[in-house]
Amino acid sequence: MGYIEELRAEVGNRPLLLTGVGVGVVNDKGEILLQRKLDGRWGIPGGFMELGETAEETGRREVLEETGIEIGKLKLITVFSGSQTHTVLQNGDEYYSVTLIYATNEVVGGELKADGVETAEVGFFPVHELPEQLSPVVQAMIQRYATQLGAFE
Repeated sequence: MGYIEELRAEVGNRPLLLTGVGVGVVNDKGEILLQRKLDGRWGIPGGFMELGETAEETGRREVLEETGIEIGKLKLITVFSGSQTHTVLQNGDEYYSVTLIYATNEVVGGELKADGVETAEVGFFPVHELPEQLSPVVQAMIQRYATQLGAFE
């Protein structure tokens, strides 16, 4: 049982404040790595921190688990927080997230593949050809921070 599941056992559905990480992975062509979740929405790899992890460790772990690739150095791009991050899950669990967004252009190993558990499909996309089902928050982030995310030319 992970940290969030242990908290839920104690507090039920009450809103939690959770810290997450998202990573914009850019290849040598300037394309960004996106994953299609099992619900059909596209986004960048990421997830919530576990106890004792650094944000960078969380980012590397989530990218590896969800996409099969290992990444190198990370650059902090921005932090998303506030009322717009409020989420109510189908089971009634509520949370607000504080999400650190990183970028990297260092793919150092692994093989690109969807994990089949959280991710149905993965691929690199040119910034001007993003999938229609892309999360609006991620789309805005990519457009706003494109020059910081990597070599989008």
